[in-house]
Amino acid sequence: MAQWAVMKMPSPNLRMNRRHFLAATGLALAAPVIVPAGALGREDRAAASERVTMGVVGWGVQGPNDTGEALKLKDCQVVAACDLDANHLRDAVNKINGHYNNKDCRPCHDYRELMARRDIDAVILAVPDSWHALIATEAARNKKDIYGEKPLARTIAEQQAIVRAVKENDRIWQTGSWQRSVGPFRRAAEIVRNGLIGKITRVEVGLPGGYIDAVGTRDKTGITQPPPELDYDFWIGPARMEPYIEARVHHNWRYNYNIGGGLLLDWIGHHCDIAHWGLDMDDTGGPAEVQGEGEFPAEDAVWNTCSKCRINLKYPDNISMIIASGHDDLKGGVKWTGTDGWVWVDRGGFEASNLDWFQKLPEGCTVKLYKSDNHMANFIQCVRSRKPAITPADTAHHSAIPGHLGLISMLLGERKDNGLRVGRRLKWDAGKEVIVGDNEAAKLLSRPYHNHWRLL
Repeated sequence: MAQWAVMKMPSPNLRMNRRHFLAATGLALAAPVIVPAGALGREDRAAASERVTMGVVGWGVQGPNDTGEALKLKDCQVVAACDLDANHLRDAVNKINGHYNNKDCRPCHDYRELMARRDIDAVILAVPDSWHALIATEAARNKKDIYGEKPLARTIAEQQAIVRAVKENDRIWQTGSWQRSVGPFRRAAEIVRNGLIGKITRVEVGLPGGYIDAVGTRDKTGITQPPPELDYDFWIGPARMEPYIEARVHHNWRYNYNIGGGLLLDWIGHHCDIAHWGLDMDDTGGPAEVQGEGEFPAEDAVWNTCSKCRINLKYPDNISMIIASGHDDLKGGVKWTGTDGWVWVDRGGFEASNLDWFQKLPEGCTVKLYKSDNHMANFIQCVRSRKPAITPADTAHHSAIPGHLGLISMLLGERKDNGLRVGRRLKWDAGKEVIVGDNEAAKLLSRPYHNHWRLL
């Protein structure tokens, strides 16, 4: 009988040099300045010269969560916030300044203004997928280190642009794939990497399906004028202009392919990231073949993303992977099956063919994976040390590729009367990161920008 256990997982949870500090505070040799006690390192905080100064772009759902993790750390300080919704921006500034009991955090409307500030060392990016590439590359060019949300970007080509920008500008990047900083996920990957379950034959990646209305706008699907507090034209940005519908803005943008990628791309950066970690495929371009099928609403639906899908992938060494969203026959999380056993892990716990592996790895296991117990703290530590974070940009890129390819496959499938699309089989050259022998599919690796925006 298989052994099992359940363990509750925790929720997810730069350096400013003297010249930057002087610029930020307006300190000049010619005039005396009163410096706050906190800037001198009192109040149980690091001195300003030892703190990482941060800005946050996006204060919808994930922005407050990520910033909350940063506010817990004594060796960083959030000094700027940016959002295109005036109400969100007000809430962000009030939250941050309330935490520090000061008025140092300044608001801004345009992310480029924030990136141009020389006193900011790092940024948190929590914006819709369609904005990821533009804002991330702007941050990298302005020499900001970046904590960016997953998936890395809306398209594979945009992800490649982010990876290049981060590398060319020698930036530290941390992706919000925080499961790597939770012990059981790391141990599960170590079990697989040490060969304890034998040769890997099959990997199952279970994702949520349907739609999760986190902001209560599911029934607000009529076309209206944008509220005065939201700069909707700017918010649409490089995506195709379309009428304002409340149910497609703030969090629920992810259910509109013009802006996001549905729960498939929303979650691929979590569980496929862990699957690749166990397979030692962080630095490879992914599968060799992909075919997906999924259930789609009407093409003119307000929420038009796939609600349920199954993607079959072939990896090197005869490894098969199944990514399923919304299918009850496949458990959420990640399961690796090998010739000598199996391991499953999710946020709710873990199971294995030999539970002892989770308590202690057997003698002779030499693979010890990167250890982080706090995802945001790991980012700040790496900003200071200049060592790679636990989930760098190229890792996030490779983790999301299977989801992107699965979506491309499905979008090219013929739509049946019941909304089912049986996708086209795609061949992927992982080394060159190109779709082979299908020009129509290859065009979907990128997409045009609109409204005068362009990716440099």
